[in-house]
Amino acid sequence: MHGIVIGFGLGLVVASQLGPMSLFLVRSTLRGGLRTGLAIAAGIACVDALYASLGAAGAAPLITIDPVRVVLGVVGAVVLIVLGARTLVTALRVRIGAEVAADVAAPRRAFVTALAGTASNPLTIASWGAIFVAASAGADAAAAPLVLGVGLGSLTAVTALAAIVSGARRALGPRVMRVVDALAGLGLVAFGGALAHATLREE
Repeated sequence: MHGIVIGFGLGLVVASQLGPMSLFLVRSTLRGGLRTGLAIAAGIACVDALYASLGAAGAAPLITIDPVRVVLGVVGAVVLIVLGARTLVTALRVRIGAEVAADVAAPRRAFVTALAGTASNPLTIASWGAIFVAASAGADAAAAPLVLGVGLGSLTAVTALAAIVSGARRALGPRVMRVVDALAGLGLVAFGGALAHATLREE
């Protein structure tokens, strides 16, 4: 039980940080509603738990292999930039009144996109690897309860964010929604560009 509590705290703190997928969750929840937000939250939590288990298993050193690091970094950058570009296109469509059904992702599609977007960050495994070394040493806890706690903590954080955004959704007008789309799109493109720059600069 002690390991689950520590893992829960770790997952909660890590998932609460502002990042590309939290921007995607906010934007998609505003557009598609709570079900879409919960689907994205589930996708994020699944990948966090998976990467935490890989970190606990000692997979983090694989990221230091140059070809693996470069491929993951470039793929991650492309995924984030594509998500950002699609979000910006949606903002433009809404502005001119040409929004289509595909601009509001269905829960299943949102879940798959969240899996791909969260998994695209090559630093996630390395980060969880470092966290697990410290947590396991400090808490003298088995890896399985820690991983379970991480998954639950991550799910709690992103579910809470989806619920808050969904609650505020009705109070926001179309103009605010367009601004959120534009800011989220720019943020995703910026995250993708930064990842690409960092990856290729180290090459």
